[in-house]
Amino acid sequence: MIARPEPFYFKHGPQGIILLHAFASNPNDVRLLARQLERLNYSVYAPMLTGHGTGDFTDILVNANPQIWQADVQKAIEFMRAEQMESISIFGISLGGIFATWALEEDPQLLMGGAFGSPIVSDDNFNVHGTFMQMAKADYQRQKMSQSMMTEKLAWLDDHVDDQLAAIASFTHEVAAKLATIKQPYFIAQGTRDEIINPNSGKRLAEVLIGHNAQFHEYDAGHMLTVNGAHHQLEEDLISFLKENNK
Repeated sequence: MIARPEPFYFKHGPQGIILLHAFASNPNDVRLLARQLERLNYSVYAPMLTGHGTGDFTDILVNANPQIWQADVQKAIEFMRAEQMESISIFGISLGGIFATWALEEDPQLLMGGAFGSPIVSDDNFNVHGTFMQMAKADYQRQKMSQSMMTEKLAWLDDHVDDQLAAIASFTHEVAAKLATIKQPYFIAQGTRDEIINPNSGKRLAEVLIGHNAQFHEYDAGHMLTVNGAHHQLEEDLISFLKENNK
Protein backbone atom coordinates (compact mmCIF):
# COMPACT_ATOMS: atom_id res chain seq x y z
CA MET A 1 0.00 0.00 0.00
CA ILE A 2 1.53 3.30 -1.08
CA ALA A 3 1.21 6.09 1.50
CA ARG A 4 -0.59 9.02 -0.04
CA PRO A 5 0.58 12.60 0.53
CA GLU A 6 -1.40 14.74 2.96
CA PRO A 7 -1.85 18.43 3.65
CA PHE A 8 0.16 19.62 6.65
CA TYR A 9 0.08 22.35 9.26
CA PHE A 10 3.08 23.31 11.38
CA LYS A 11 1.68 25.51 14.16
CA HIS A 12 4.16 27.85 15.83
CA GLY A 13 4.12 31.66 16.06
CA PRO A 14 1.50 34.27 15.10
CA GLN A 15 2.86 34.93 11.60
CA GLY A 16 1.08 32.55 9.24
CA ILE A 17 2.25 31.40 5.84
CA ILE A 18 0.23 29.40 3.30
CA LEU A 19 2.21 27.40 0.72
CA LEU A 20 0.45 26.07 -2.40
CA HIS A 21 1.72 23.10 -4.42
CA ALA A 22 2.06 22.60 -8.18
CA PHE A 23 -0.37 21.12 -10.72
CA ALA A 24 -0.55 17.31 -10.58
CA SER A 25 1.56 17.32 -7.43
CA ASN A 26 1.01 17.63 -3.67
CA PRO A 27 2.12 19.51 -0.53
CA ASN A 28 5.43 17.63 -0.44
CA ASP A 29 6.52 20.22 -3.03
CA VAL A 30 6.82 22.75 -0.23
CA ARG A 31 7.75 20.62 2.79
CA LEU A 32 11.47 21.53 2.75
CA LEU A 33 10.60 25.21 2.65
CA ALA A 34 7.98 24.78 5.37
CA ARG A 35 10.52 23.09 7.66
CA GLN A 36 12.88 26.04 7.30
CA LEU A 37 10.08 28.49 8.02
CA GLU A 38 8.85 26.65 11.10
CA ARG A 39 12.38 26.78 12.54
CA LEU A 40 11.94 30.56 12.50
CA ASN A 41 8.64 30.27 14.39
CA TYR A 42 6.32 30.82 11.41
CA SER A 43 3.10 28.81 11.36
CA VAL A 44 2.89 27.10 7.97
CA TYR A 45 -0.12 25.52 6.28
CA ALA A 46 0.13 23.58 3.02
CA PRO A 47 -3.33 22.51 1.82
CA MET A 48 -4.06 19.87 -0.81
CA LEU A 49 -5.78 21.21 -3.91
CA THR A 50 -8.92 19.25 -4.85
CA GLY A 51 -8.31 16.27 -7.15
CA HIS A 52 -4.69 15.91 -6.10
CA GLY A 53 -3.03 13.28 -3.94
CA THR A 54 -5.60 10.56 -4.64
CA GLY A 55 -3.41 8.18 -6.60
CA ASP A 56 -5.50 8.64 -9.74
CA PHE A 57 -4.59 11.55 -12.00
CA THR A 58 -8.06 11.30 -13.55
CA ASP A 59 -9.38 13.02 -10.41
CA ILE A 60 -7.42 16.18 -11.24
CA LEU A 61 -9.34 16.49 -14.49
CA VAL A 62 -12.77 15.20 -13.45
CA ASN A 63 -13.20 16.47 -9.89
CA ALA A 64 -11.52 19.86 -10.06
CA ASN A 65 -11.22 23.11 -11.98
CA PRO A 66 -9.84 26.60 -11.28
CA GLN A 67 -13.05 27.68 -9.53
CA ILE A 68 -12.82 24.74 -7.13
CA TRP A 69 -9.15 25.54 -6.48
CA GLN A 70 -10.11 29.15 -5.76
CA ALA A 71 -12.45 27.83 -3.08
CA ASP A 72 -9.65 25.62 -1.71
CA VAL A 73 -7.37 28.64 -1.36
CA GLN A 74 -10.12 30.69 0.25
CA LYS A 75 -10.70 27.89 2.78
CA ALA A 76 -6.96 27.83 3.54
CA ILE A 77 -7.00 31.57 4.25
CA GLU A 78 -10.11 31.18 6.42
CA PHE A 79 -8.42 28.33 8.30
CA MET A 80 -5.41 30.51 9.13
CA ARG A 81 -7.69 33.38 10.18
CA ALA A 82 -9.52 30.99 12.50
CA GLU A 83 -6.12 30.12 13.95
CA GLN A 84 -5.92 33.82 14.90
CA MET A 85 -2.73 34.61 13.06
CA GLU A 86 -1.52 38.20 13.37
CA SER A 87 -0.60 38.13 9.69
CA ILE A 88 -1.06 35.75 6.77
CA SER A 89 1.18 35.57 3.70
CA ILE A 90 0.72 33.26 0.72
CA PHE A 91 3.18 31.76 -1.77
CA GLY A 92 3.01 28.95 -4.29
CA ILE A 93 5.01 27.01 -6.82
CA SER A 94 3.89 26.78 -10.46
CA LEU A 95 0.06 26.46 -10.42
CA GLY A 96 0.18 27.27 -6.71
CA GLY A 97 1.86 30.58 -7.49
CA ILE A 98 -0.93 31.54 -9.86
CA PHE A 99 -3.48 30.99 -7.09
CA ALA A 100 -1.33 32.76 -4.49
CA THR A 101 -1.23 35.75 -6.84
CA TRP A 102 -5.01 35.61 -7.31
CA ALA A 103 -5.44 35.60 -3.52
CA LEU A 104 -3.26 38.71 -3.16
CA GLU A 105 -5.36 40.48 -5.79
CA GLU A 106 -8.61 39.56 -4.06
CA ASP A 107 -7.65 39.94 -0.40
CA PRO A 108 -5.80 43.13 0.64
CA GLN A 109 -5.57 41.84 4.23
CA LEU A 110 -2.92 39.32 3.17
CA LEU A 111 0.47 40.69 4.22
CA MET A 112 2.61 39.55 1.27
CA GLY A 113 3.12 36.69 -1.13
CA GLY A 114 4.62 35.48 -4.35
CA ALA A 115 5.17 32.84 -6.99
CA PHE A 116 7.93 30.37 -7.78
CA GLY A 117 8.13 29.25 -11.42
CA SER A 118 4.62 30.42 -12.31
CA PRO A 119 3.68 31.30 -15.93
CA ILE A 120 1.44 34.22 -14.99
CA VAL A 121 2.28 36.50 -17.91
CA SER A 122 3.73 33.86 -20.23
CA ASP A 123 1.88 30.85 -21.56
CA ASP A 124 4.09 30.15 -24.56
CA ASN A 125 6.69 27.42 -24.93
CA PHE A 126 5.47 25.25 -22.10
CA ASN A 127 5.46 21.52 -21.60
CA VAL A 128 2.80 20.95 -18.97
CA HIS A 129 0.92 18.33 -21.02
CA GLY A 130 4.02 16.17 -21.46
CA THR A 131 5.08 16.56 -17.85
CA PHE A 132 1.59 15.66 -16.61
CA MET A 133 1.63 12.46 -18.67
CA GLN A 134 5.10 11.51 -17.40
CA MET A 135 4.06 12.07 -13.79
CA ALA A 136 0.87 10.06 -14.23
CA LYS A 137 2.75 7.15 -15.78
CA ALA A 138 5.38 7.17 -13.03
CA ASP A 139 2.70 7.22 -10.34
CA TYR A 140 0.75 4.37 -11.92
CA GLN A 141 3.98 2.35 -12.22
CA ARG A 142 4.68 2.90 -8.51
CA GLN A 143 1.23 1.48 -7.82
CA LYS A 144 2.15 -1.60 -9.89
CA MET A 145 -0.94 -1.08 -12.03
CA SER A 146 -1.52 -3.63 -14.78
CA GLN A 147 -0.19 -2.65 -18.19
CA SER A 148 -3.64 -2.82 -19.79
CA MET A 149 -5.26 -0.59 -17.18
CA MET A 150 -2.35 1.87 -17.28
CA THR A 151 -2.53 2.10 -21.07
CA GLU A 152 -6.26 2.76 -20.90
CA LYS A 153 -5.93 5.43 -18.19
CA LEU A 154 -3.02 7.19 -19.90
CA ALA A 155 -4.91 7.30 -23.20
CA TRP A 156 -7.87 8.92 -21.45
CA LEU A 157 -5.64 11.47 -19.71
CA ASP A 158 -3.87 12.29 -22.97
CA ASP A 159 -7.24 13.04 -24.58
CA HIS A 160 -8.59 15.17 -21.73
CA VAL A 161 -5.76 17.03 -19.96
CA ASP A 162 -5.74 19.86 -22.50
CA ASP A 163 -9.28 20.87 -21.48
CA GLN A 164 -8.09 21.45 -17.92
CA LEU A 165 -4.95 23.23 -19.14
CA ALA A 166 -7.14 25.53 -21.23
CA ALA A 167 -9.25 26.34 -18.17
CA ILE A 168 -6.08 27.09 -16.20
CA ALA A 169 -4.78 29.31 -19.02
CA SER A 170 -8.04 31.25 -19.08
CA PHE A 171 -7.92 31.74 -15.32
CA THR A 172 -4.26 32.78 -15.52
CA HIS A 173 -5.09 35.47 -18.08
CA GLU A 174 -7.67 36.87 -15.64
CA VAL A 175 -5.05 36.93 -12.88
CA ALA A 176 -2.50 38.60 -15.18
CA ALA A 177 -5.00 41.31 -16.10
CA LYS A 178 -5.32 42.34 -12.43
CA LEU A 179 -1.64 42.32 -11.43
CA ALA A 180 -1.63 46.10 -11.05
CA THR A 181 -4.05 45.76 -8.13
CA ILE A 182 -1.43 44.00 -5.98
CA LYS A 183 -0.28 46.37 -3.25
CA GLN A 184 1.50 43.84 -1.04
CA PRO A 185 5.22 42.98 -1.23
CA TYR A 186 5.59 40.27 -3.89
CA PHE A 187 8.37 37.69 -4.32
CA ILE A 188 9.16 36.19 -7.74
CA ALA A 189 11.43 33.16 -8.22
CA GLN A 190 12.35 31.66 -11.59
CA GLY A 191 14.69 28.90 -12.75
CA THR A 192 16.76 29.84 -15.79
CA ARG A 193 16.73 26.19 -16.91
CA ASP A 194 13.00 25.69 -16.44
CA GLU A 195 11.97 22.69 -18.52
CA ILE A 196 8.20 23.08 -18.11
CA ILE A 197 7.43 26.78 -18.56
CA ASN A 198 9.22 29.54 -20.45
CA PRO A 199 12.31 30.49 -18.40
CA ASN A 200 11.56 34.14 -19.15
CA SER A 201 8.24 33.93 -17.29
CA GLY A 202 9.60 35.32 -14.03
CA LYS A 203 11.35 38.21 -15.74
CA ARG A 204 8.18 39.14 -17.62
CA LEU A 205 6.19 39.08 -14.41
CA ALA A 206 8.77 41.30 -12.71
CA GLU A 207 8.57 43.78 -15.60
CA VAL A 208 4.80 44.04 -15.22
CA LEU A 209 5.20 44.64 -11.49
CA ILE A 210 7.91 47.34 -11.68
CA GLY A 211 7.04 49.93 -9.06
CA HIS A 212 4.86 47.46 -7.14
CA ASN A 213 7.30 46.41 -4.40
CA ALA A 214 8.17 43.19 -6.22
CA GLN A 215 11.44 41.33 -5.70
CA PHE A 216 12.78 39.11 -8.50
CA HIS A 217 15.22 36.23 -8.04
CA GLU A 218 16.63 33.93 -10.72
CA TYR A 219 18.27 30.57 -10.08
CA ASP A 220 20.44 28.36 -12.26
CA ALA A 221 17.97 25.51 -11.94
CA GLY A 222 14.92 23.81 -13.40
CA HIS A 223 11.22 24.19 -12.66
CA MET A 224 10.72 22.77 -9.17
CA LEU A 225 12.75 25.33 -7.24
CA THR A 226 11.50 24.19 -3.83
CA VAL A 227 12.99 20.70 -4.18
CA ASN A 228 15.82 20.95 -6.72
CA GLY A 229 19.37 22.25 -6.31
CA ALA A 230 18.13 25.81 -5.85
CA HIS A 231 16.02 25.12 -2.78
CA HIS A 232 18.58 26.25 -0.17
CA GLN A 233 19.15 29.60 -1.89
CA LEU A 234 15.42 30.05 -2.46
CA GLU A 235 14.78 29.44 1.24
CA GLU A 236 17.43 32.01 2.22
CA ASP A 237 16.09 34.60 -0.21
CA LEU A 238 12.49 34.10 0.84
CA ILE A 239 13.33 34.29 4.54
CA SER A 240 15.20 37.57 3.94
CA PHE A 241 12.18 38.87 2.02
CA LEU A 242 9.83 37.92 4.86
CA LYS A 243 12.01 39.64 7.45
CA GLU A 244 12.39 42.80 5.35
CA ASN A 245 8.65 43.15 4.92
CA ASN A 246 7.49 42.10 8.36
CA LYS A 247 8.90 44.96 10.42
